[in-house]
Amino acid sequence: MKCKSLIFTILLIAPFLANAQQDIKSEPIHTWMFEVTYAYQFPGKDTKVLYDNNNTIGGSVIYKSKSNWLFSFNGNFISGNNVNITREELFGDILDNNGEIITGDGIYGSYALFERGAHFQARVGKIFPVLSPNPNCGFFVQGGLGYLFNRVRCEFGSYASPPPALADDYLYGYDRMRGGFAWSGEIGYIFLSNSRIFNFSLSLEFTQAYTKSLRQWDFKLMEKDNNLYIDQYVGIRAAIYIPTYKRKPAEFYYY
Repeated sequence: MKCKSLIFTILLIAPFLANAQQDIKSEPIHTWMFEVTYAYQFPGKDTKVLYDNNNTIGGSVIYKSKSNWLFSFNGNFISGNNVNITREELFGDILDNNGEIITGDGIYGSYALFERGAHFQARVGKIFPVLSPNPNCGFFVQGGLGYLFNRVRCEFGSYASPPPALADDYLYGYDRMRGGFAWSGEIGYIFLSNSRIFNFSLSLEFTQAYTKSLRQWDFKLMEKDNNLYIDQYVGIRAAIYIPTYKRKPAEFYYY
């Protein structure tokens, strides 16, 4: 339902962002664009202590100027399937002598740990029309400033109720949620086709965030976590674009 609402919103506002008719093949143009993006990321610094490689998916609203500057706002959802720390390191004393967690039903419960998070940023970039079919695409560099957070998500089997020690707000004392100011740099190639149909980019991206705990209590430490962290991600990013400019009619038509 949320995806359908997002698509409907884009289709609704796209006509209001559309520009006058422009010829992308022969001249630099200005246009608004919508971006859908995916990246596979590798953690660094303090991030790799907790998490393994992850995936991100997100989107942007971009304005491209006639001088090939890019101005955008971007949001990405972070999702990882592997957590590097052990259950003993994460849950500590709530495990029994066998290293298991007893659910609210009084039985051993199965559970899985994941990485979850998000990254929001404002970005500025520049396109250099080299090895490109028109003056509006080529190699680009881009930088961004924003906010990043991540946390450990614990999911229990649907057949059992959560343990009392991990129910409701108690779970927040174990999820290691932290966040803070982040900056990023990106270099890659962007292709905007003459037909306006096929538009994509492929790039390398580096992100670094200066984070701290967002929870008031850490049950493993039995106090608030006052440490400062440096979260790093290096990723390979791919994106597709939906531009809103109107194509200029052909000068001659043949019948």
